[in-house]
Amino acid sequence: MTDLLALTAELVDIPSVSHDEQAITDHLAGLLSGVPWLTVARVGENLVARTELGRDRRIALAGHTDTVPVNGNAGARIDGDVLWGIGSADMKAGLAVLVELARTVSDPAVDVTYVFYECEEVDARFNGISRLFAERPQLLSDADVAVLGEPTQARVEAGCQGTLRMSYVFHGTRAHSARAWLGRNAIHRIGPALRRLEEYQARRVVIDGCEYHEGLQAVFVDGGVAGNVVPDRAELLINHRFAPDRSPAEAEAHVREVMGDADEVALVDVAPAARPGLDHPLLAGLVTRSGDVPRAKLGWTDVARFTANGIPATNFGPGDPELAHTADERVERWSIDAAHAALRGLISDGG
Repeated sequence: MTDLLALTAELVDIPSVSHDEQAITDHLAGLLSGVPWLTVARVGENLVARTELGRDRRIALAGHTDTVPVNGNAGARIDGDVLWGIGSADMKAGLAVLVELARTVSDPAVDVTYVFYECEEVDARFNGISRLFAERPQLLSDADVAVLGEPTQARVEAGCQGTLRMSYVFHGTRAHSARAWLGRNAIHRIGPALRRLEEYQARRVVIDGCEYHEGLQAVFVDGGVAGNVVPDRAELLINHRFAPDRSPAEAEAHVREVMGDADEVALVDVAPAARPGLDHPLLAGLVTRSGDVPRAKLGWTDVARFTANGIPATNFGPGDPELAHTADERVERWSIDAAHAALRGLISDGG
């Protein structure tokens, strides 16, 4: 059997910061293009390898090839059963699992679509899954379910919370700070809104046995003119993480109700949540094979893009999500092997 830790190290050693995925896509294409049971298509730096065996069900296994920028952790370093390096957990260990399944499981019980896609870590307009659904939907749309190899320590993290950001702008009147009473301080006007956020009690919502913990946070404050001027404008940026039982419109209405009025209020961006979908037999089978109780995915992932296209999806892959994007990013051999065993059993047996 292939040493999956070594295969992960091979992928970590190929730099692939977002927008620079050509080399790793070329490498993956080289590994998969000669596999006789796969048809391989490339759309930009997105690679899709499919079995076409006429099975009555199809599962998509997907992973992004890009990483965040290097933080003193370029290149792979193996110490015993631990691999260190940028992207080792998020998510080149997951890619190693997928590419090994693609090139070794020749007769799965379900048809499989393996998706290796670009630009997950950057602005949504560059996202590879979105591009595939827009330009070549036939490559993805016939999947019954999807599994994203995001780092979850080989435990199902179901669905995902939605996220939105809203801007609250408060106006004032400029004045010299030595005669502040002649003006109106816009920054001071943010105070009541901040107190509402400090007192906010976030919902905990249980869906299909998974508890989603919402959040409402101030993430950015901007204001000020000079060190001796009463400011006439201040902006407060709010981020709301919302459970899958709320639509984006309902989440926005909730934020507006909590925050109250400002001189300018605007929705900056929003991404919908995704329900767990664990009632589907294939995803339920993955839960069983994981040997652990599923939990909610609190962050946002591309499972929402599949769900928005009518494909139930979940997160399942090697690596600790809490180490993603850190200077100490690393992955352990056991989690790679465990994720590989569960997914191999799932596609080999069909549940």
